[in-house]
Amino acid sequence: MTLSEDLNFIDAGELDEGASGFPVVFGITFTPKIIGILVGVLGIAGALFMVMNLVMPAWESFQQQQSKQNDLQGQVEQKKSTIKQMDKVKQEQNEAKQQQIQLLSLFADEKTLDTLLIDLNRLIEAGNGKLAFNAVRAKLRKFTPAPNKPEPITDSSLGPGVNGKLKRSSITIDIVGTYEQTQSILRNIERLQPLLIVKDYQSSLAPEPAPEKGKPLSRIGPAPISTSFQLQALMPLNPDEVAAAAKAAAKK
Repeated sequence: MTLSEDLNFIDAGELDEGASGFPVVFGITFTPKIIGILVGVLGIAGALFMVMNLVMPAWESFQQQQSKQNDLQGQVEQKKSTIKQMDKVKQEQNEAKQQQIQLLSLFADEKTLDTLLIDLNRLIEAGNGKLAFNAVRAKLRKFTPAPNKPEPITDSSLGPGVNGKLKRSSITIDIVGTYEQTQSILRNIERLQPLLIVKDYQSSLAPEPAPEKGKPLSRIGPAPISTSFQLQALMPLNPDEVAAAAKAAAKK
């Protein structure tokens, strides 16, 4: 009786183990639940592997390309700004050239000095056109240019900033006329195109002409005055003259 029951127990255990049908590895029975957990763990591991080996390098490459694109965009914007600045600099240079041309037109040159005597005579005679026959008529009595060539300004007489940049030529002028005529002539001289400076101005009563015998003096209007002054014409130095003036100043 005992032997029979033992045999039946062994057979029943073997039948139950064989009937389960789940694989056993290292004593672990791989049931559907265990298999599902293992598959999930393997999926997560595979995903992490793909992230680390595929996605992350691609993301880093994207970030690098994005950084390069930002750098290139910055360079493009910088070049655009540089181009705008260059255009602005060119415009300022053109404006400076125009201003320089306008400024140089204010100064005298050799040609204007050659015609200065004609211009002065024209100014003086223009005021005599409507005068009565026996009225005082303005006259240019002396026009004496300096014997030397125009000399560079180095004595700071017009300010230290002018030294070595301008030269001047002096002309001695002597005119006779009434006070109003003299003032009108000086104002007209200021309106001339070249830049002229009046210096050493002196005025005095002009001697009256002696009347003819038997005829009284028949002058009409105010008495004439004699006026003398020095007219200085300012001219810019050319590059060679600027260099020579700088060399002379350095020696001093």
